[in-house]
Amino acid sequence: MAGIPSTTWRMLSHPSTDAALPRGLDALWDRAVGMAGRLIPNQGRLLRQAEWIIGLEKRYLHLPDRKLQAIISRTHDRFRLGRDTDKDRDIAFALVREAASRQLGMRPYPVQVAGALAIDAGSIAEMATGEGKTLVATMPAILAGWRGRGCHVLTANDYLASRDAELMTPVYNFCGLDVKSIQPDMDPAARRLAYGAHITYCTSKEVAADFLRDQLVMGPLHGLPSAILEKIVGGTARQTERLVQRGLACAVIDEADSVLIDEAVTPLIISGQGPNPEYIDAYAQASHLAGKLTPLNDYRIDSRYREINLTADGKQRLADLAAPLKGPWSGDRRREELVTQALVAREFFIRDRQYVIDEEKVVIVDESTGRLMPDRTWREGLHQSIEAKEGLDITLPKATFARVSFQRFFRLYQKLSGMTGTGAEAQAEFWQIYHLPMVVIPTNRPNMRKVMPDRMYANWDAKWTGVVDEVRRVSKTGRPILVGTRSVRASEHLSGLLAAKGLKHQVLNATRHSEEARIIAAAGKQGCITVATNMAGRGTDIRLGKGVAELGGLHVIATERHESGRVDRQLFGRCSRQGDPGSAQAFVSLEDELLQQHAPLRTKILVHRHGQSRKEMSSKSARRLIPAAQGRAAKEARRLRKTVLHTDNWLDEHLGFAGKGY
Repeated sequence: MAGIPSTTWRMLSHPSTDAALPRGLDALWDRAVGMAGRLIPNQGRLLRQAEWIIGLEKRYLHLPDRKLQAIISRTHDRFRLGRDTDKDRDIAFALVREAASRQLGMRPYPVQVAGALAIDAGSIAEMATGEGKTLVATMPAILAGWRGRGCHVLTANDYLASRDAELMTPVYNFCGLDVKSIQPDMDPAARRLAYGAHITYCTSKEVAADFLRDQLVMGPLHGLPSAILEKIVGGTARQTERLVQRGLACAVIDEADSVLIDEAVTPLIISGQGPNPEYIDAYAQASHLAGKLTPLNDYRIDSRYREINLTADGKQRLADLAAPLKGPWSGDRRREELVTQALVAREFFIRDRQYVIDEEKVVIVDESTGRLMPDRTWREGLHQSIEAKEGLDITLPKATFARVSFQRFFRLYQKLSGMTGTGAEAQAEFWQIYHLPMVVIPTNRPNMRKVMPDRMYANWDAKWTGVVDEVRRVSKTGRPILVGTRSVRASEHLSGLLAAKGLKHQVLNATRHSEEARIIAAAGKQGCITVATNMAGRGTDIRLGKGVAELGGLHVIATERHESGRVDRQLFGRCSRQGDPGSAQAFVSLEDELLQQHAPLRTKILVHRHGQSRKEMSSKSARRLIPAAQGRAAKEARRLRKTVLHTDNWLDEHLGFAGKGY
């Protein structure tokens, strides 16, 4: 129909995936199917198929570029017309291998081809850190691009989206495809052009936000029938002309565990200026009143669930303190909500951990990556409560215009797949939420990493002393050292301790992000000491300097265990890439947040036994606390993600009259 482009036509005519998950007996059966599927030895089959594809190399090795591109063009046509078979897929992968070799000087290894096969089959491929996942993604992405519906390659951050798109452009162009990346500062016209490319590199936040903005643009027009009716009755369908996306056909997600699991707890919200500016004063007043309440007597802290509960005495004291105030303070419920939020900001949100102050503004720090998120704010008044706590200008509360959880959004793709270095722990959840099976791909070379037992201490001071002593000991051998911390505050604290001992080092955290490329480039050189938050984890390579392998490679020190063992594995994965030597070890204190929140009783027993001892207490029974605490933390995280799912389903059931629940 004139006025509605074919790409938009296909997008509007494609039915949205049902967001509701199976329930009851259906859920049990679905789980059983997933468990049975994981028992199938897919790895061996994929590796055999990869070897077959490698065997096709001799067909194309000595062809001139012109003839090779002619074969690529014919293969492209088969995919575009929907006539491709498994044999065509194998030929296509062999052609892409040859193109990558000629354009980049990189010929995918058999394990990389196996990973690409798993992704093309709609699975999550677990490939160890440093195995070349950026190159792996080009193979299934090119096949999706040839089919003509577009492919989104999702990366961990905007920098990687731009870098990977630029790095892989020669391969895509040689195969007859164009590639673009989405950046935060792009206007709608530039975004429309980028989404119109065969391959689009972007982040989950950008693509989901553009999806929501398109939903707002469409307004009451939901689906192709209403757009056609608008065209017939009104003579125009201007909404469709303003859409930036052309549908959700295919997504290949890098660091899939981070995107699909870790970030799934927080829904993405498009918001605008709120209608209640008088609440700005209320947040400042709430912060002031919260400072007059005392723990235990007026409120109780539930660290495990990050909740604050006012006691009966606390509610009465609050009522007395708020008696002279007007507006929202006259009602019990709203008064208690405001002050409870202020107490949550005080007790659970710590400066230089969950957020930093940058140019007199509160900027959220992504706890799983350590990176700043300047375009994000906490909702339901929490952001304003933190601004009030820090004595900053309070921004106007936002009104929600559109909302979608990442769990719901990614199930809207017609084809979803991904790759990660640490997915085994989330294998069951990948299946239950997204129906994505997972395949573990072996490393190209044997893994030489030596992971040593955790070293445990009774308190923080003893642990930090142990860390500094270990850094000094290893640095004398000339080996480079990467020390991972959980927060900006911890990285700066350790930096001060190292400086006091005369140990020269570099610091990489959210407040020093502009130096990331330079610091990472030098982190593998002989004698280099790098202190970093999780920023040094995903999407980066630490290459060993000259002579470092002979000394034993990079040594990684974790100064604290994370709630998710996957994050620990990401940090340890900085060393021993592609067969290089390396070692890793964690230092743990009984005062660490993981043990205090998720194994409090057993931790108290050990604290009572060891007191303020500064000696190492690394017994087997003490070390068993770590997996137990991480197991409980993982269970709680799954509960939170299920809560998001239940919210989605509730919106569908109870607000169904409003159209799509976005």
